[in-house]
Amino acid sequence: MEKRKLSLLLDFYELTMSNGYFKDGRQNDIAVFDVFFRSVPDGGGYAVFAGLEQVISYIKDLSFTKEELDYLKSKEMFDDKFLQYLKNFKFTADLYSMEEGTPIFPNEPIMIVKGPIIECQLIETVILLTINHQSLIATKATRMVKEAKGRTVMEFGARRAHGYDASIYGARAAYIGGVNGTSNTYADFKYRIPAMGTMAHSYIQSFDDEYEAFKSYALNYPDQTVLLIDTYDTLNSGILNAIKVHNEILKPKGKYLKGVRIDSGDLAYLTKKVREVLDENGLTETKITVSNSLDEYLIRDLVTVQEAKIDSFGVGERLITARSEAVFGGVYKLAAIKKDLGFVPKIKISNNAAKTTTPGFKQVYRFYDEDSKAIADVLTLYDEVINENEPYLLFDPTYPWKQKLVSNYTVKKMLIPIFEEGKLVYKTPCLDDIRVYAKKELTTLWKEVLRLERPHQYYVDLSQKLWTLKETLTANYRKK
Repeated sequence: MEKRKLSLLLDFYELTMSNGYFKDGRQNDIAVFDVFFRSVPDGGGYAVFAGLEQVISYIKDLSFTKEELDYLKSKEMFDDKFLQYLKNFKFTADLYSMEEGTPIFPNEPIMIVKGPIIECQLIETVILLTINHQSLIATKATRMVKEAKGRTVMEFGARRAHGYDASIYGARAAYIGGVNGTSNTYADFKYRIPAMGTMAHSYIQSFDDEYEAFKSYALNYPDQTVLLIDTYDTLNSGILNAIKVHNEILKPKGKYLKGVRIDSGDLAYLTKKVREVLDENGLTETKITVSNSLDEYLIRDLVTVQEAKIDSFGVGERLITARSEAVFGGVYKLAAIKKDLGFVPKIKISNNAAKTTTPGFKQVYRFYDEDSKAIADVLTLYDEVINENEPYLLFDPTYPWKQKLVSNYTVKKMLIPIFEEGKLVYKTPCLDDIRVYAKKELTTLWKEVLRLERPHQYYVDLSQKLWTLKETLTANYRKK
């Protein structure tokens, strides 16, 4: 799968627009495009950025083969000189991005592409589909991991994913979001995400009785014996046979029943009863794992409300498909065109205020208070500098009379160079480092932003200079 060429994985209008730019002699015009999203999935207070590594790999390999160019020529829509341009295509643009694992918020650039307009246009689709998918899954994973309150969370969704790539890159994104492992063996092979899993009901059903199935598994995997105990009757059969196997097979070998798993029924009730039976039989260290269409709300309810006796969760379809809200909603919008005297800001006007874009070539600053808690993000024009030694006025860009003067703060530039004039200048961290970074960054957010329901809306503001620019452009277009 990694060897596939994705050069034609683009929306057709990206080619027709690019051909138009070329025929008009505009192929060298420098454009600035913003990647951002408009709302947090599931009504949450934050999202988690993921997918940058795959965007980098795609851009590095972007070229067009003779077969691909012959296909485009067969459409009888594209100028021969444009096809020759594609034959010699080389990415020469700049790309700025937030780092993978960063908490992100609506209507702020999480990635900016600046360069020849055709180059910017051709990479739109892959950038969006990559970031939209992985950010969606990473965000969902962080919500589940948070509600598990330190218990192990495993991603078990490969068979329910929307295709091969969704299962592989979904496992990657879920790991960034904090899950401890995956059922997807390929994800372990490719990314070294710990592969986890023991048996399915079919294994047990293939034997004459449950005890013989458990016995076989314990003999084959004495150091990793985790038994699925709900095939027939969790309390009257499964847990009893599991204890019997511990006593008759594992204990004489100096081994221990590592765990049991329950995949159906009333998980709160069953785990409490199973815990009682295990403890009564001296198996106080045996762990209880549950699965069965779990999401963050069910996990929270089991842990906090019902006080279920659960040590780890296997989450599948509702994570790998982000079933509750399966669209992240990232978009790719033109923000500026370079002319002789600098960048000319571009804006898209809409009757829906949320769809009116923020013009200009921009930077994002994250403000932190004296306790290193993030208090706001401020969008500025790219050449603006924020002086940490001076008070700064934060204000709501929609309701500018809502203001707060902050001091004793620090700021961080969130968009860093990834490609400069087509050259990769960023060293991609390993996946484990991204995962650690994501966990650390989430600790900078207030608990009110992290809560599942009615979270505090994190402030995403504009600098005074950028706000004035946007208001001026909006007013000018409305006069036309």
